[in-house]
Amino acid sequence: MVPFESLLAFAVASVLLILIPGPSVLFVIGRSIALGRRAGVLSVVGNAIGMIPAVLAVALGVGALVASSVLAFTILKIVGAVYLVWLGVQAIRNRNAHLAAETPRPASAARLLAQGFVVGSTNPKTIAFFVAVLPQFVSPGAGPAWSQLLELGLCFLLLALIFDGTWALTAGTAREWFAKSPKRISGMSATGGAMMIGLGGVLALSGAKS
Repeated sequence: MVPFESLLAFAVASVLLILIPGPSVLFVIGRSIALGRRAGVLSVVGNAIGMIPAVLAVALGVGALVASSVLAFTILKIVGAVYLVWLGVQAIRNRNAHLAAETPRPASAARLLAQGFVVGSTNPKTIAFFVAVLPQFVSPGAGPAWSQLLELGLCFLLLALIFDGTWALTAGTAREWFAKSPKRISGMSATGGAMMIGLGGVLALSGAKS
């Protein structure tokens, strides 16, 4: 078990990192703006679940191998970037769905969770962060390293759920205010889609090990 002092220090470092807008935050905000609070929160949950394989991989030592492989790192990056662009395009294409004669059926919870999972599990920066940061808070003599790494990873996921969820609720609330005007909600949906496309482009064009 991770000593309380190390766990607290890791929690502080994690919160500081999470509060800085990055791929996960921009993805959540984009989804919330495009689809509303429900979709944003479910995307947060799916994204967090998608990080679990990375936590397990790092705890078992596989993460270091992926992070050290340019090919594996690049493949993960490209897959995640393409998927983000696809989600953004879909948001823009469907930006006027609320103007249809019949109210469009909202996406199922399972589908939203699955989409968030794909984004979370294909973000190579998550593995890079876990590989670089988690081992620094492992205390010799406090138990098996793998169990400490797993505990730290789960702590990060919990904090990400809380703070990313706050982003989702905030952005989703802003969307509902804009929903009072059909034109404004179309613009917000298109903006959310553009954010996801832009994020995908940035990830795809960033350095192979960035």
